[in-house]
Amino acid sequence: MAILVIAEHDNTSLRAATLNTVTAALQLGNDVHILVAGSGCASVAAQASSVAGVTQVKLADAAHYLNQTAENLAALIHAHAGAYSHILAPATSNGKNTLPRVAALLDVAQISEIVAIVDADTFVRPIYAGNALATVKSSDATKVITVRTTGFDPAAAEGGHAVIDAIAAGPDLGQSQLVSRDMTSSARPELGAAKIVVSGGRGLGSGANYHQLLEPLADKLGAALGASRAAVDAGFAPNDYQVGQTGKIVAPQLYIAVGISGAIQHLAGMKESKVIVAINKDPDAPIFQVADYGLVADLFTAVNELTAAL
Repeated sequence: MAILVIAEHDNTSLRAATLNTVTAALQLGNDVHILVAGSGCASVAAQASSVAGVTQVKLADAAHYLNQTAENLAALIHAHAGAYSHILAPATSNGKNTLPRVAALLDVAQISEIVAIVDADTFVRPIYAGNALATVKSSDATKVITVRTTGFDPAAAEGGHAVIDAIAAGPDLGQSQLVSRDMTSSARPELGAAKIVVSGGRGLGSGANYHQLLEPLADKLGAALGASRAAVDAGFAPNDYQVGQTGKIVAPQLYIAVGISGAIQHLAGMKESKVIVAINKDPDAPIFQVADYGLVADLFTAVNELTAAL
C-alpha cells in the first residue's frame, strides 16, 4: 500500500518540514503520496509534485481548508486513510494537532516524533527529554506517525514528476474557526530550518542585551535567533524563538549558545546540532558537556570580540 504525507504549507509555498517527512516516508516504501489541503493552494501542489520520490499529489482545495483547522483536516485524512498503510506528518504544531485526531478516528495508536525507521512496523523515538531512545513496534493496520524533522535529511525539492489528483473536499464541520493570527516577520532564516542558530539565555541579563549582542552576530553569520525558555520567560525574546523540549527542535550545522546553562529541556531541542559552540562564564555549566567548542569567558566581551572578528 501507499504512504501518505500531510503537507505543511501556507497556501503559497511548501514548507521545508514536508521534505524531511518525505525522506522518512521513502524509507517505508516507493509509493509516496502528498496530501495538500488548503484554499487557493495550487502552487503548493505544483511544488509538492516536483519533490523527488513522490508519485502522486492529492489536492483538496476548498475555502474551509484555508486555515487548515485540525478538525476539518483530520476528517479529510480519515476519509482517504483506507488506501494507505502509513500516514505521516511533520511533528510541528499543525502535525501534533491534526494526527492524534486521525489516530482516534481510525482507532489506532499514534507513534510520535520518530527519529529513525527500523522497518515498516518498527520505529525509534526519543523519550525522557531525549535522554533515551525507545524502539516501538506497531501492529495497527494503519500507522499514524509524526516525524521529528531533525532526524531525517530533506528530500530534494526538484526532480520529481508526480501526478496531481484533485480530490473532493470533505464537509466543513464548523467545530472551530481561526479568530486571528499574529505573524512574526523577519529577514532572518526560519529558526526550524536555519543552518546556523545563535541562541541566548538568562545570562544575557536583559532583553536589551539580547538584541544588542546577538543581532549583530546573527546578521554577520546569516543566522536565525533562538533563546532558552528562561530567556523567553524573562521577556528577552518572543515565544517563537524558544528552543527546547517545550519549544522548537533544531539541528543546524552550527549552534552558538550564549549565556545558556544547558538545562535538560533546552538540550533536548538542540543537542543534535552538527557543531555546538557554548559561551558561558560558569565552567561547570551543563552546556559544556554537549558542546564541541566551549569558551569559559564573560559573554559581553566574548560576543563583541567574535562579532568584530567576523
